[in-house]
Amino acid sequence: MPKTGMEPLRRRALIDATISAIGERGALDVTMSQIAGRAGVSSALAHHYFGAKEELLQATMRHLLLELGADLKSALHQANTPRDRVSTVIAVNFSTHQFRAETVAAWLAFYVEAQKSPSMRRLFIVYARRLHSNLMSGLSALLPRADALAAAETIAAMIDGFYIRRALKDGPSDAVSAARLVENYVELRLAR
Repeated sequence: MPKTGMEPLRRRALIDATISAIGERGALDVTMSQIAGRAGVSSALAHHYFGAKEELLQATMRHLLLELGADLKSALHQANTPRDRVSTVIAVNFSTHQFRAETVAAWLAFYVEAQKSPSMRRLFIVYARRLHSNLMSGLSALLPRADALAAAETIAAMIDGFYIRRALKDGPSDAVSAARLVENYVELRLAR
């Protein structure tokens, strides 16, 4: 029987262990038993809290989305201009916390899983819409609508692309270089 009050801590430990295991392996081919071992709980307890591995993976992706959303919300409160908003979205996506190797590997694994799993696809769509909306909150005041839409799409593709390249260990491996390249694109787009 699980100890009262421990569920939130153990759920978080299992989510952190999932990110760590995926980060180490670079794929979703980890077992509930391996994840549970990393979290310091039994496999039975992991199944008790999450049911199947798919549910744990969904909870992990939701957790990553919530962390990214919280980081963005906090940072966007400090943005004073539309241009600041765009830079803030870029900076948060390439922050030390978000651009960690294991987090990037987890995102890459989720990109792949979203092609096969309808529930993961829905979560990925939530992420993509939020990114687009956050970018448009700044770009729509800086560019005509069609240009703002194209710029938001390109910036989102660049962010996702740098995550993929980081996971594959190809291209800029540090967040500062990746953010600088995206910012260079924004400057070029605004200068047109």
